[in-house]
Order: sequence, then C-alpha cells, then structure tokens
Amino acid sequence: MSKLAKKVVEPLYVKSKIREYIKAHECNTSSGVLDGETLNGIIMSILDKAIARAKGNNRKTVKARDL
Repeated sequence: MSKLAKKVVEPLYVKSKIREYIKAHECNTSSGVLDGETLNGIIMSILDKAIARAKGNNRKTVKARDL
C-alpha cells in the first residue's frame, strides 16, 4: 500500500452508492463493508498499480487503460 494510504482515513467511495448497488442485487450491506479499511485499501491498491503503469509508460496522466 502507498505511503498516502496510511494517512488517508476518509473513504474514496460514496457509501450510499455502495449500499444502493448491493441492495439492487437483493443483498444487505454490513457496516464492515462501508466503515472498514478493506474497501478503501482495495481501491488504493488498484489506483497505485494504475499510477505505476502510467509512470512506467512515461505519462503523468492515469488513463482508464491503466486500471
């Protein structure tokens, strides 16, 4: 995980949208999904890999193809 990941405590996602998405699939959402560090960590990991790929291609712009 990146150095920034350890400092960030705010979620990088919209909790209500996560709830809506899960509910649309006829499931309930546990508080651990929304308030835990797991989802945020997964998102940051994906973004860190995309950033590394962009830099590896000598770009400062992270594009959809980097994800």
